[in-house]
Amino acid sequence: MITDLQIIAGAAETNEAENLTFKELLLSSNPALIDRLVFKLNEDITPKIDCTACGNCCRSLMINVNTNDAARLASHLNISKESFYGKYVEQSSEGTLSVMNTIPCHFLSENKCMVYEARPAECREFPGLHQPGFTGRLFATFMHYGRCPIIFNVIEALKTELIAQAIASQ
Repeated sequence: MITDLQIIAGAAETNEAENLTFKELLLSSNPALIDRLVFKLNEDITPKIDCTACGNCCRSLMINVNTNDAARLASHLNISKESFYGKYVEQSSEGTLSVMNTIPCHFLSENKCMVYEARPAECREFPGLHQPGFTGRLFATFMHYGRCPIIFNVIEALKTELIAQAIASQ
């Protein structure tokens, strides 16, 4: 299991061309089969990686905040929703997009989320490998390949699985 962020970032650069070819393979594969493989690999790999030893997602991602997230976080912090928006959120001029107004996240302390129970839905779902429709999210998944040890290790294991299956079917 590779968890060193420098090694992962370096491998992401080295594997760029390979990953483009692999995305094409994934897109030409049976989506249900890919989902089953990703679910299995995610279940095997995720428990072996301590996100609090990393925290890279909280340090490097722009976090979307929906109205339910804002209400939940405001309540958790014992402040009004308006105060929450004023202090922690930046909104688009149309008001259609709201994001945390700092990177890293305000609530990251020593690689731990200080509002974990109330964290935004996007944080609850990241890295999303437990959700169906993996091949429909390849752009986002590979965008995080060099940033998230879970995604990196699942993708690398998926490459190995698919190569083994291709050899076995010949």
